[in-house]
Amino acid sequence: MPELARAYGDEALSAFDVTFRHGDELRRMPLGGCWDVRFEDVEPVRKFNWAKGGESFAGLYYSVTVGGHVGYESWLERDRLILLDRDPRVVAVASQPFWLHWHDGRRQRRHAPDYFVRLADGRARVVDVRAADRLDGQALAAFAATSRACEAAGWGFERVGTPDPVLMENVRWLSRYRRRRAGGPAEVAARLVEVFADPLPLWGGAEQVGDRLLVLPVLFHLLWSGVLAAELESELLGTGSLVWAERRQG
Repeated sequence: MPELARAYGDEALSAFDVTFRHGDELRRMPLGGCWDVRFEDVEPVRKFNWAKGGESFAGLYYSVTVGGHVGYESWLERDRLILLDRDPRVVAVASQPFWLHWHDGRRQRRHAPDYFVRLADGRARVVDVRAADRLDGQALAAFAATSRACEAAGWGFERVGTPDPVLMENVRWLSRYRRRRAGGPAEVAARLVEVFADPLPLWGGAEQVGDRLLVLPVLFHLLWSGVLAAELESELLGTGSLVWAERRQG
């Protein structure tokens, strides 16, 4: 018997079924039988809604973490993808990874979580994105069931809403410079880390390194990747924003 089943018991793990995409087919099995499935690598279990004029806004976001496109169905889901992409703890993300099936005592229910996230330490997290003003009884029941299923499987579960608007505005801007090509030349990056060893205004520090047209994209890439840091929650990035080199341990 797999370790998860020993830890939580067959009853907890068999209370939920999971349907996921395996190649060109859909496969359904009890949650307890999915202990070796890499859900971070699966294709979306259902099609996204691309209809014009709909309430949702579907699209594809290029994730540097994944090295490919990840789907989303709303601006809020897109923003969460950007935050996940910047999180150094995240190594993989899959959207709409599976249908979770269960019986609520009256009828069969199912729910497709928004994201399955793999962390650098090997742990997994299931993420659902829903603004607080859109939480109705049906959504709350689905999230509660998903949380119970994740606990049984040994995964974390998180329902996230609207991020801090100032932080999100700053991170959206920095995401334009997320690709590796924005991080060179290497000598410019090294010089920026040296110049910002102590906090300096963004504009003034960049001018010490060279032509701003060349330096600023590299600076923004370093802010995106966490090599450089700034206060992103209290104010929008500007010419006078203090920037400093992040001192990492180890």
